[in-house]
Amino acid sequence: MEVVDETTSTNADLLSGKNSQVHRSVLMARHQTAGRGRLNRVWEAPPGANLLFSILFTDIPAVPVELTHRVGLAAMIASERIAGVVARLKWPNDLLVGEAKLAGILAQRSGEAVVVGTGINVGWAPDGAARLGDHVSTVEVLAEVLRAYDELPADIGPMYREHLGTLGQQVRVETHAAEISGIALDVSPEGQLLVLDACGITHRCDVGDVVHLRPRSGDTSECRSDADHPE
Repeated sequence: MEVVDETTSTNADLLSGKNSQVHRSVLMARHQTAGRGRLNRVWEAPPGANLLFSILFTDIPAVPVELTHRVGLAAMIASERIAGVVARLKWPNDLLVGEAKLAGILAQRSGEAVVVGTGINVGWAPDGAARLGDHVSTVEVLAEVLRAYDELPADIGPMYREHLGTLGQQVRVETHAAEISGIALDVSPEGQLLVLDACGITHRCDVGDVVHLRPRSGDTSECRSDADHPE
């Protein structure tokens, strides 16, 4: 594990190969100047306030998204152990307290390596987001994340579903091609979110931004003729 005061992006550093390329190398930065989330969104935090780290994996499972699920579960467990903050996972890559975002995860692949980067709000959070609280050590949180990761079972599927707050929710999935609204039923073995729309058609969503909606009765959403096409 390496800790640096400042870098552009821990994901970019590990992917560039200038840091250790050993399986499960960890790079933590006290400040990132070009951190980002999904869809190139900017990820910013005051220096030293939050936990910003990436893990390099060279032993990649058959379904690479499993690595993101494992890191998410480990971050969830660590948050409760260290700060007593009970969080749930949101598909595809967030950690929520209620509906307030606590952490975000971004996985990137380069050749035979996958890097999973995570930002957890510890001492600071933007308006509307959640944090672990004052006087919580970012290094201690990271140590607990790594410990919890090691404790995860070989098959995390049941555990991931149990803690995935998206399931059973009325959701809107925003993809590049369309918006899909319905009930989030399950996650496929490949990590796709299965959404049942008002027409009784199940969509398999590979990627997309999910909005948790308030439960509604008598949904009259318009049925789309191309709704059976996977997104």
